Amino acid sequence: MRFFLLTFLALQGLALATPVPEAAPAPASRQPSILDKRQTPLNDFLTVLLKYLPAIDGTLEATLGVLTAFEGFLAILTGEQDTYNELGGACTDYTVVFARGTSEPGNVGILVGPPFFDALRSAVGDSALTIQGVNNYDADIDGYIAGGDAGGSSAMASEIAAAYAACPNTKLVASGYSQGGQIVHNSIGKLPAATAAWISKVVIFGDPGKADNGTAIANVPATKVKTFCNVGDNICVNGDLILVPHLLYAENAAAAAAFVAS
Repeated sequence: MRFFLLTFLALQGLALATPVPEAAPAPASRQPSILDKRQTPLNDFLTVLLKYLPAIDGTLEATLGVLTAFEGFLAILTGEQDTYNELGGACTDYTVVFARGTSEPGNVGILVGPPFFDALRSAVGDSALTIQGVNNYDADIDGYIAGGDAGGSSAMASEIAAAYAACPNTKLVASGYSQGGQIVHNSIGKLPAATAAWISKVVIFGDPGKADNGTAIANVPATKVKTFCNVGDNICVNGDLILVPHLLYAENAAAAAAFVAS
């Protein structure tokens, strides 16, 4: 752990030594209300994220080393796990199949998946939730440039189909972050129309596909789809710059969970 922390701090120092615009103060909409002062796992995660977030501003190739180290550091500080393989167990009210962003660890990453799951647990209850990350998915830069890793797209389609076969009464949530959004678009397009129509909700954070076709998901009504794209997020316009707005979708976790439970 000591080696990892030193590596992170060194990388962060390199990032901060590069001239970048200073992050603007949080807008009024982000200021904590009285209700927000409850100590929940999501609030704890957001507190740590915002406290240690490095000033990232550059291309995918230039920033991913620092970002990967930061995510490992964030996992240590928050205790969040980056891998979930819960398909195949008892059927629950809700099943989430989640695709992580480029270079993220495990099969759900750290920046968006875990805080989203924490918010869902608060909304529907831990025992009502099954979580499955997308396996056999490289989540590398080449996959992003290609419009979403082919292996990951097929794997997510297979996982959704498996949930449909095993637990037809579960409410299936297909979700992803960044390149994971591309995987969501691609995977649902590979499903039979009846399976896609069965999906309860689709939630995408920082969706590169928004620039191409909005929130259109094959055979899923638009009323079941929620896309979060922050102002200033270059990835949402199919760009190749990682800027601070692309790293803050944990702030949308509660709203996403409310949409899923609605």
